[in-house]
Amino acid sequence: MSEEKLENNKEKKVRNRRTSSQVKKTNTKKVNKREGEKSTTKRNQRAGRKNVKKEIFKSSKLKIIPLGGLHEIGKNITVFEYENEMIVVDCGLSFPEDDMLGVDLVIPDITYLEQNVDKIKGLVITHGHEDHIGSVPYLLKKINIPIYATKLTAGLIRNKLEEHKLVNSTKLIEVNQGQTINLGKNFKVEFIRSSHSIPDSVMLAITTPAGTILHTGDFKVDFTPIDGKIMDLGRIAELGDQGILALMSDSTNSERKGFTMSERSVGEVFDKLFIHCTKRIVVATFASNVHRVQQIVNCAIKYGRKIAVCGRSMINMITTARELGYIECPENLFIDIDMIKNYPDEQLVIITTGSQGETMSALTRMANGEHRKVKITPNDLIIISATPIPGNEKYVSRVIDELMQIGAEVVYSSLEDVHVSGHACQEEQKLIIALAKPKYFIPVHGEYRQLIAHSETAQSMGISKENIVMMQNGKVLEIGEDGVQFTGVVPNGRVLVDGLGVGDVGNIVLRDRQHLSQDGLIIIVLTMDSGTGEVVAGPDVISRGFVYVRESENLMDEVKNVVRKEIKKCEQNGVRDWSTIKSTVRENLRDYVFAKTKRNPMIIPIIMEI
Repeated sequence: MSEEKLENNKEKKVRNRRTSSQVKKTNTKKVNKREGEKSTTKRNQRAGRKNVKKEIFKSSKLKIIPLGGLHEIGKNITVFEYENEMIVVDCGLSFPEDDMLGVDLVIPDITYLEQNVDKIKGLVITHGHEDHIGSVPYLLKKINIPIYATKLTAGLIRNKLEEHKLVNSTKLIEVNQGQTINLGKNFKVEFIRSSHSIPDSVMLAITTPAGTILHTGDFKVDFTPIDGKIMDLGRIAELGDQGILALMSDSTNSERKGFTMSERSVGEVFDKLFIHCTKRIVVATFASNVHRVQQIVNCAIKYGRKIAVCGRSMINMITTARELGYIECPENLFIDIDMIKNYPDEQLVIITTGSQGETMSALTRMANGEHRKVKITPNDLIIISATPIPGNEKYVSRVIDELMQIGAEVVYSSLEDVHVSGHACQEEQKLIIALAKPKYFIPVHGEYRQLIAHSETAQSMGISKENIVMMQNGKVLEIGEDGVQFTGVVPNGRVLVDGLGVGDVGNIVLRDRQHLSQDGLIIIVLTMDSGTGEVVAGPDVISRGFVYVRESENLMDEVKNVVRKEIKKCEQNGVRDWSTIKSTVRENLRDYVFAKTKRNPMIIPIIMEI
């Protein structure tokens, strides 16, 4: 081969290599460009998805709206709202305060629920205490919604529905501890086994698109419960690992350090009191404390005693608990209260209501000697197995004094550990916070000082102050991963139940009752000629709760003279309008009576015409 050909071949090879490398570079650039375009597209898509998520999240936060139970004890009810769906947790009542004269019960204002009845998917109940189920019948009379509750809780609610004739119209669904239900498309509720002073208590894990809320209900951490069913701490820990957006936790005992004693410890004290006792034993406790009743039953069986029951609420509770299998005992253990005279004292136990010294309770009537079935004697041992609720101390002390004056032996919480709380102290509250690991912490169920104490405990567990939310009844809290904020207020407050009347007793009626209770009443009755305006008969004076008329005749005569003078002034001034005459008589007579007696009775002038 010639040298010229060799040179040509070399040049061709060089050109081919250059062309090849240029093609590769071009292809690489194209590939890189395509890859860059792809990655840019992916980034844009991811960013777009994030923006979409953010937009959805911003428009769909979970609303938590307490209608009761905050800055107070009782009346617990909370609304959870997401988009166009709502669920309600608990529906309780509270008992009247001292200034609510004549009032029987206090229930929450459910105006907001009535306004949004089409959104409500169900009422979920944590346990069967009155401050969590007592208002259920009153709610159902306004709005008919399905109720979800565990077996004993459902049984107690059913009793209330029968009393109010609502059984046939109400959808009451029993659920089991550990079960999960779907309410609408946005709410999933899991019933987690808990411990409290009543069986079948649950915590609620409420899962929504915004996150999971753990609502503890009322709880204590009891490692030796009477029924052997320990709180499902493992499930709480699992949920904590998965991520809990907010923990709403019971604050009742948040001011108390340490742990709440196990309910089983009370049984040991009962055993010590029963063992050598030859007296009749009367035990007063909360009707709802089924575990306490079970321990009394155990001691009665052990020492060969029969049990009689006093008090309507106690009879209803024990009957329901026995029917559903929550109190275990022989069939012949319980006897009718009318049969106690057939047994010697050392063979009897009487379980009664009245541990809070309530005026009309069975124990108070026994102490006053007014109970028709039970007469207290020096051969009675009275065990008051409860501590006074704040405000009831003086009533309990009075009952104890009256029982001791009869000669009975009285054992109460200051002398023996005959009561333990059903609510968690600080160390138990810390345990739940540690397991749940919530992003936000919301103390509930308590007065303001208790909510503050619970928030301080949460801070000691590492939850920042900014993530602790202090709620108020009626305030709307919107909560999501990107923050919390209060966005408004809904109707809330208290509705008073007096006899069959619901809400017809308001502040004006209470003020008048207070006035009457403190200062009494004077009624002035006049008869006037409708044509001339002259007084034809009277004035007559009727007094109630002010002074005893026969012993104060001079004062009553002076009152009549004042009325006559005022009527005469009205005649002279040409005043014929009866409302003006009444107002003038009332005002001037009030001033006169106060100057004479330093009392301010209610004055009601009544004018009749002929």
